[in-house]
Amino acid sequence: MGEPIAPPADPDLDGPVDRNEARPHPTRLSDFVLGSQDGIVNVLGIILGLAAAVNDSRIILIATLAALGAESIAMSAVAYSSTLTRRRLYLSQRQQELREMRETPAEEREDIRRILTGWGYEGPDREELVERLCRNPKAMLELMMSFELRLTPVEESAPRESGLLVGGATVFGHLIPLVPFFFVGNDILLGAAMSILFSAVALFGTGWYEARVTQGIWYRNGLQMVSIGLAGGLAGYLIGRAIGGFPGGL
Repeated sequence: MGEPIAPPADPDLDGPVDRNEARPHPTRLSDFVLGSQDGIVNVLGIILGLAAAVNDSRIILIATLAALGAESIAMSAVAYSSTLTRRRLYLSQRQQELREMRETPAEEREDIRRILTGWGYEGPDREELVERLCRNPKAMLELMMSFELRLTPVEESAPRESGLLVGGATVFGHLIPLVPFFFVGNDILLGAAMSILFSAVALFGTGWYEARVTQGIWYRNGLQMVSIGLAGGLAGYLIGRAIGGFPGGL
């Protein structure tokens, strides 16, 4: 037997591997980022738009709280429905793949051979792996689902979990730029400035955390998040400014 092949060196990875380290769930991370970013950007745009058009903090509170309720329900429903669709697609394709394994085994065997060839296997090594996989229907099915159809399994509880997480993250994101207006009274300028500050800090923190658990650069991810949020806020401000400039205003 030859020596085991060492994995290629990665200059970005230093130190020993901690096999007990908790790893983030990719879907949960993306759901949280989706909901929180959507909530922050939406409400910041509404706040700055209304701040430019009116001079009444009560209107800002009413509008943003109404948006919080509607947007959190909408985002939760979208996350639930889209995840449920992915689960149904996976299950339907799984049934079709099982049927093809029974009815057209030669074609399925050739599909496995193509996958292994793409991984660099040739000759006797490849044929041995083909035979081993074809004798194990479960392994064969998992291989075809993952590397031929490019589909990943979706747990039965995933649609509900995704809906709750996105909805909760949306509420959390909505509250961040809104909080100052519970304390500043009718000082619209101060409230808007604090909303921008709170939103920028929260967005930068979200980008920093995303980079921490992925391969991004923390300050670049943070600044990217902040840029997206401020762009949404600027759009809301410009619209509010334009409408507030109409004869009679709002």
